[in-house]
Amino acid sequence: VAKDPKKGADLLQQAADKGHALAAYDLALLYLQGKTVSKDIAHAVKLLTQSAAAGNDKAQYALGTLYEQGRGVPKNQEKAMQLMGAASIAGNIDAMVEYAIAEFNGNGVKKNEPAAAQLFLRAARRGSPIAQDRLARILMAGRGMPADPVEAVKWHIIAKQGGDQDPELDAFAAQQSKQVRDEAEKRAKEWLSTLLALHP
Repeated sequence: VAKDPKKGADLLQQAADKGHALAAYDLALLYLQGKTVSKDIAHAVKLLTQSAAAGNDKAQYALGTLYEQGRGVPKNQEKAMQLMGAASIAGNIDAMVEYAIAEFNGNGVKKNEPAAAQLFLRAARRGSPIAQDRLARILMAGRGMPADPVEAVKWHIIAKQGGDQDPELDAFAAQQSKQVRDEAEKRAKEWLSTLLALHP
């Protein structure tokens, strides 16, 4: 069909009016960005709330971000983390990272470093460079899980491969023995090669 953004937005609205969660989320993004339709954060919040309540993890994450920033809604860290937690359970990697950071620091949710560390581990294994970096720091410091220099350097190498730089971890890695660095590089290469085999 011919490109017709306005018609597309109208159809998304019709689907959202009938309770289609993904359509409500997609339409909310248009209102947030002011593309095709006039920018309307209040209406975007309404659509995201509808979609989030229907279990859409992307909408839960987006709405949680708005509550965290106080954008279009009153700033509410607890509400933000409720939404992030729901999205995290649904497997949203970005929400996993945000919730783990909040849980590690006790910001908007009860502080629980071991639980946060496990959540970082799950997100790291799913390929999040931010989670990989945070996990490396946890393993470096021994907070939330036992300190493990080899695993810390391994995840640091993997995070750097994904574009996440961390000078403090660079310095930590440089201080380790050659044996530790060699083992970490070996494990990192094994992990990366396995990932490449799964996602060529």
